[in-house]
Amino acid sequence: MRGATHAKWAACAMAVALAATACGGGDGGGGGEGAGVISSSWGDPQNPLEPANTNEVQGGKVLDMLFRGLKRYDPKTGAANNMLAEKIETTDSQNFTITLKDGWKFSNDEPVTAQSFVDAWNYGADVRNKQNNAPFFSDIVGYDALHPKTGDPRTKTMSGLVVKDAKTFTVALKGKFSTWPETLGYQAFSPLPKSFFTDHSGWLNKPVGNGPYTVDSYTKGTGMKLRKWDGYPGADKAQNGGVDLKVYTDNNTAYTDLISGNLDLVDDVPAQQLKNVQNDLGDRYINQPALIIQTLTFPLYDPQWSKAGMEKVRQGISRAINRDEITKQIFRDTRTPAKDWTSPALGDKGGFSATVCGEACAFDPAEAKKLVQEGGGLPGGKVTLTSNVDTGSHREWMDAVCNSVNNALGEGPVCTVNPIGTFADFRNQQSAFKLTGPFRSGWQADYPLIQNFLEPLYYTGASSNYGKFSNPEFDKLVDQANQESDAAKATATFRDAEKILAEQMPSIPLWYQNGSAGYSERLTDVALNQFSVPVYDQIKVS
Repeated sequence: MRGATHAKWAACAMAVALAATACGGGDGGGGGEGAGVISSSWGDPQNPLEPANTNEVQGGKVLDMLFRGLKRYDPKTGAANNMLAEKIETTDSQNFTITLKDGWKFSNDEPVTAQSFVDAWNYGADVRNKQNNAPFFSDIVGYDALHPKTGDPRTKTMSGLVVKDAKTFTVALKGKFSTWPETLGYQAFSPLPKSFFTDHSGWLNKPVGNGPYTVDSYTKGTGMKLRKWDGYPGADKAQNGGVDLKVYTDNNTAYTDLISGNLDLVDDVPAQQLKNVQNDLGDRYINQPALIIQTLTFPLYDPQWSKAGMEKVRQGISRAINRDEITKQIFRDTRTPAKDWTSPALGDKGGFSATVCGEACAFDPAEAKKLVQEGGGLPGGKVTLTSNVDTGSHREWMDAVCNSVNNALGEGPVCTVNPIGTFADFRNQQSAFKLTGPFRSGWQADYPLIQNFLEPLYYTGASSNYGKFSNPEFDKLVDQANQESDAAKATATFRDAEKILAEQMPSIPLWYQNGSAGYSERLTDVALNQFSVPVYDQIKVS
């Protein structure tokens, strides 16, 4: 769930949501307070829960509990179905007329109108508001005036957005974009109530949306309580009474709480428990492929890592990592060694390639040592890996990667680990470009196409390009692919761009990640979507 400029062909294979909705539980178990309330593990979001400012998983879980947009992605099929949109019409694939359904309102009883969407989108695009997902609005006429590359905006609104009446607004795009409506299920396009603008600080403390749940309370660092909104007008009403999201700084503790009956749902089973999970949970353990890849990204904004010849050092570190051994010993069939920068869940038509990384992703200690030496050696004679360690068993695999690198290079403990306690702290350092060595850069796709795995992370100046990789040829190929109306030709061009990543190694593909979850005996109808997020609103409590 991150800000990225959408390809013109992107939704041809149907965009898929980073969707999560709330969950339920019963009295006397799992930490729920009241009938139908379920407790679930969580991590603090990096930013306040503004739809246009949230581009990471933990915040995304909450947004989908609180909001419904023009479209909603089916958690099983990925189809972009109309939600608040009655119809989205166009005669030229560039100018659109959007008509809203009757009866929708926010949980404070304010009607959801065309103005609710237009005000929200203008806020998200305004450069002064510093919203992470602003690039999602960049296709709209007037975006550049509201979000200039430098200086203050020259306007207060995008000229391409015009409210016609309470239920209708029009959108003018800069160019033809036939599949633009398919992108409108992304949470950045959510409507906002008037209170968001009139009492912004109050809204941030207790967000008000139009989804099936409302915020009962939120204490940063502790958790958030959401409750079913009985007045929700949508067809996808919550099948439970609410969800208590509990912040954990160690998912081993969350798992222990699950087993002991103090928690109902863990959506990331820790690596240390994988050897026990089948015996502990039986068929209450879920393990399935997901559109997720874990990588190590190099801080190319640091001259030590970006100077000429360092691509060999980066390749050498990649070749020093024994992915097969690490995934088998630590992750026990919940990870697969990476062979490209996407995901096998894409399939061949979606852009996955088992060969594009080639030898650069193959473990070879002798070649690793040779490449590092040819490239001038590790900067300062060492390499430090950084990640948050509150979820995802990250400390274990970082230690294993460093052991593999140290053994392969034979220079002593040149690889060390820099653990950061919380996801929010890690993201703050990452987005401030303060990291001085390779850092974890896991990617959970917004929709199942190769474009979403490449452009947001490696295009010059892209919103999630935290390593600041920049390559004119890569950018050129991405631009060509985005202009291509034929999905197969676009995919082939993106694969050409991906070959540049293999040559330059701005990040090291580590492994593809399965979605995993464990749940208590009180729950039924627990499922994960394609992005490993529980479909909370369908969970029932027995």
